[in-house]
Amino acid sequence: MRTLFLNPPSFEGFDGGASSRWPASREIESYWYPVWLTYPAGMLPDSKLVDAPAHHISIEQTVAMAKDFDLLVLFTSTPGFSVDVKMAEMMKESNPSMKVAFVGPPVTVEPDKAFRESKAIDFVVRREFDHQIVAFAKGTPLADIPGVSYRREDGTIWHNPEGPVIENLDELPWASKIYKRDLDFTRYNVPFLLHPFISFYTSRGCPAMCTFCLWPQTHSGHRWRLRSIPDIVAECKWALENFPGLKEIFFDDDTFNYKKERTIELCKELKKLNFTWSCTSRVTTDYETLKAMREAGCRLMIVGYESGDPQILKNIKKGATVQMAERFTKDAHSLGLTIHADFIVGLPGESRDSLRRTIDFAKKLDCETIQVSIAHPYPGTEFFDYVKKNNLITIDSMTDENGHQLPNIIYPGLNRGELVEWVERFYGEYYFRPKAAWRVVKKAIINNDIPRLYKEAREYLSLRSKRKQFVKDQKARQQTSASTSFGD
Repeated sequence: MRTLFLNPPSFEGFDGGASSRWPASREIESYWYPVWLTYPAGMLPDSKLVDAPAHHISIEQTVAMAKDFDLLVLFTSTPGFSVDVKMAEMMKESNPSMKVAFVGPPVTVEPDKAFRESKAIDFVVRREFDHQIVAFAKGTPLADIPGVSYRREDGTIWHNPEGPVIENLDELPWASKIYKRDLDFTRYNVPFLLHPFISFYTSRGCPAMCTFCLWPQTHSGHRWRLRSIPDIVAECKWALENFPGLKEIFFDDDTFNYKKERTIELCKELKKLNFTWSCTSRVTTDYETLKAMREAGCRLMIVGYESGDPQILKNIKKGATVQMAERFTKDAHSLGLTIHADFIVGLPGESRDSLRRTIDFAKKLDCETIQVSIAHPYPGTEFFDYVKKNNLITIDSMTDENGHQLPNIIYPGLNRGELVEWVERFYGEYYFRPKAAWRVVKKAIINNDIPRLYKEAREYLSLRSKRKQFVKDQKARQQTSASTSFGD
């Protein structure tokens, strides 16, 4: 079957669900690679991978592709699901004989809901979908494919038992070869990564038990599976030879350096290629490992600090402490490593005091760049179960009309508007310090990136204005509610 693998169009600037851990529009327009779709695409030579957000392909343009394919595989996300369904229906109407498969966290967690939403969906593959999609495209009946939920001829929904996870990751194709075949790698931009870059995985799964994290709980699993070091090095070498102007490779694993021995062994081989790379990291990584990474060409790490409040770190089962984070940051900076620090506003136990501690903690760490996300309880996560049990979730969407994150949980004493206000306070206090502001400008000058910095500044200030309006509206709503209650 001629197969279209689709990371669908949605909100303008939407960083779709295929690779990002927090699918939503960002403060600054950025796009991650749809890594998960590349593997089955690489096993079907007559297939095509379309990443609509990064290539600015509209819904109308996407629908027009339907006539050329027998099978549509759409990677959906919770924020974009309703739009994805409508688009699939339009494509099915354009080509009624085309089969439609949905993959991704929402349909893994709630497959029955997906079928209730639309008759256009013929089947979904829960969790990993690489071999299942290939088997169907080559003629295997759905009834014989593990991990598949599908609509039978009588209209009933059937869920096949789960299959085993893929243990031998070396048997999968290289993501970079599909990028070369189907995508324009210059379209991918992440503010803290060098441009142009490519990204792929060296492992699957994450042993950490963070209650909020979407991917290990709904898609990749907690079992940590590794590619062999020769296979990783060979793909790096191929990419460096086949992407002219490539400045960086990003290892987009859930956690790249989870095991010390493996990381040091891999770094010994990466060092021989003499190139720049970046990766994810946990604060549990020790000095010796960081030193090996730096000597092998590592430039930057994305690190999930999440909070500066010790109790919140326990609440989310982070498996790390404030003291570990401080030691890790000091070690990394002493080695010349750059850190992009991730923080989250609105985790279980959040209060004004904990938010104040986190902002002060972030300023003390003084990482080169930060990202502040609003906590979202995605279905299928332990965090979601917590907010449902404690009646903390609202009926509001987790994004605004443009796909930007909004809180859909309320804690005692912290309404939605105040949580958004704390995000703005976090960014403002952090980046408007003279030291931090000069660091950003200096980096742009050194990297000849002034035009990109100007674009990013305009995007951030525009979003900042919208957030201020949201906070204002929430306060007005709260005052109206209080007045009504008083009048009653």
